[in-house]
Amino acid sequence: MSGQKTSSFLLSAATFLLLEVAALVLLHSSSTAQNIWINRASHRTKAFLWGGGEALRNQFRMDDLNQQLQAENARLQERLRAYELRDAAGEEQDHVASDEHPAAYHYIPATVVKMSRNQVHNYIILNKGSEDGVRPHSGIISDRGVVGIVEAVDKHYSYGLTLMNPDMSVGARLGATEQVGPLSWDGTSTHRALMRNLSPHYVVNPGDTVRTSGFSVFFPPDIPIGVTGNSRLVDGSTREVEVFLFQDFSTLRYVTVVENLAREEITALEAVAEDEL
Repeated sequence: MSGQKTSSFLLSAATFLLLEVAALVLLHSSSTAQNIWINRASHRTKAFLWGGGEALRNQFRMDDLNQQLQAENARLQERLRAYELRDAAGEEQDHVASDEHPAAYHYIPATVVKMSRNQVHNYIILNKGSEDGVRPHSGIISDRGVVGIVEAVDKHYSYGLTLMNPDMSVGARLGATEQVGPLSWDGTSTHRALMRNLSPHYVVNPGDTVRTSGFSVFFPPDIPIGVTGNSRLVDGSTREVEVFLFQDFSTLRYVTVVENLAREEITALEAVAEDEL
């Protein structure tokens, strides 16, 4: 009888030990899984924080890079216009600009601080002012075309009218032809303007490129503005053409201020000519 009790006790003890071992194994397995989950969550949190910090650093680097690209773009535009003007005059292009042959335009990169788009008289504010060389009555352009004209300047900012303003017009030319006329906003769209006072007999082909005419103290010649759409006769005496602008004013951020270095001389000459009439 005692032998049966002993066997039963040993069996119970073995079962208990077996269950203890199984419990320890399960606890260890559970702890490992829990540690893995915690480690993964910790890694995800760290990755998110590190990623956010890296994205912020990249954003600052991107802003610096954009400013460098703006400055380089302005320098290239200035050099290109100097080459074009000297080439048109039949001069050798040993140097871009010198004391004897100065550049005709000066380019200053700028960033849009604020711009209205939904008003009748839309305006633009830039982050460059007189201390950066910006002067009133300078043109504002982008890599997509004409933007506006600087009207007022203080030390660090400048204010201007955009092409989306009925008080502003641009001297424009149709393709490579001699057809020129004023171009102004149509008053309704952020991407459409009208070119007016063209010859009624001139046939306008949709898709022709419209560029600045060069008959202006604000903008260099041959800056692309947009492409032609439909045209119509106005009072049977002139033709009006719709122009779809290259510049998308809804996404505009970086611009270039362009100053005609001969503007004052040209303006003075015009004033003398008007007085003599």
